[in-house]
Amino acid sequence: MQNKVTHLTSAHPRYDTRIFLKMCSSLATNECFKVSLVVADGKGDETKNSVSIFDVGAKDGGRISRMTKTVKKVFEKAKELDTDIYHLHDPELIPIGIKLKKLGKKVIFDAHEDLPKQLLGKPYLNKPAKVILSKSFEIYEKINLKNFDYIITATPFIRDKFLKINQCSIDINNFPILGELSNNTPWNEKKDEVCYVGGIAQIRGIKEVVKAMEFTANTKLNLVGAFGETEVHEETKSYNGWNNVNELGTLDRIGVTKVMSKSKAGLVTFHPLPNHIDAQPNKMFEYMSAGLPIITSNFPLWRDIVEVNNCGICVNPLNPQEITEAINFIIANPKAAEEMGRNGKEAVLEKYNWCAEEKKLFGVYEELTK
Repeated sequence: MQNKVTHLTSAHPRYDTRIFLKMCSSLATNECFKVSLVVADGKGDETKNSVSIFDVGAKDGGRISRMTKTVKKVFEKAKELDTDIYHLHDPELIPIGIKLKKLGKKVIFDAHEDLPKQLLGKPYLNKPAKVILSKSFEIYEKINLKNFDYIITATPFIRDKFLKINQCSIDINNFPILGELSNNTPWNEKKDEVCYVGGIAQIRGIKEVVKAMEFTANTKLNLVGAFGETEVHEETKSYNGWNNVNELGTLDRIGVTKVMSKSKAGLVTFHPLPNHIDAQPNKMFEYMSAGLPIITSNFPLWRDIVEVNNCGICVNPLNPQEITEAINFIIANPKAAEEMGRNGKEAVLEKYNWCAEEKKLFGVYEELTK
């Protein structure tokens, strides 16, 4: 008999890499599970990768509307589907989890981020609001998540935090799917280009990166993703470095693979905020899987990954000059750059890949369905 499983999100896109491409699609390959995914994007219902996707309608209004009206619609659909296990992917869905527990359901909360720390870096909040909201949500997590059946986290650091709240906590890392982004483009056929792939924001270092591009000679930046702040977009377009930017917008996975195949390095120079320092950005490992040297922020955790595997260069993310120097080194030293890229790819093949994380995911679900 198949166990019915439903993943819930009110904020993420339907083809989110962690939720759909990795977790839902992996579970759907196991004949023990019938997998559904509830989203809120207005694109309608469909079945893809053997996952039944249910759409509760596009999010309308701002954050408050999403956290009230949209969450209510997600809960109504969740009840309608009446499945055995519910897997929640947004903090605003915790109240849904509490209600589903009262209905006798098994509930997993997936902590993609350390939200109390993330709140401390929100640019739209003033300092007192950041501190109050961060402390309040930390207390809220301790009270409510201790009764959930499992806590899944995106990093070991977040796992260790939740183990103090709920002993059924495990990290399932956002490591790449083997082969998905790999390519065999010879190094001498690559262009003098570097890339950034993902959400674009001030705290993710876009201003410093574009400023750095002013001094990278003929090197171009392939910028893939959407700006989260209109004013930051307009400001960066006014920098001289923008002349060396290829703004490509949001691309599908095939498009991302093409960009990485012609680039010579991948950038992930996030600002030193509490939620970034202990994070493991998915894009870092995706660049490595594509055979790209990585240029990263010089946080201790990130530095360890780069130095142990000799797969890139660490820089001060607030210093455009250091970013410029790293890019110029990659372009000017093809043998060293190619070796870094090869080392990163080997590290992904050996340890930083989804195969091991998928086994942990199956282990959680098998434990909950005994």
